[in-house]
Amino acid sequence: MNKDGPHKMCRRCGSHSYHKTKKVCANCGFGKTAKLRTYGWQNKHMSGGRKR
Repeated sequence: MNKDGPHKMCRRCGSHSYHKTKKVCANCGFGKTAKLRTYGWQNKHMSGGRKR
């Protein structure tokens, strides 16, 4: 590993989460899938069945 660390700026989301060796962004999933990385546990279920 170099002195800059394993991550650099992602060209899709702009976050400093693109892993140079794995060639995958930990934030948006760039390099792994064409769709944006999202999970159900990211959104809190509000009372009344509404999600934010």
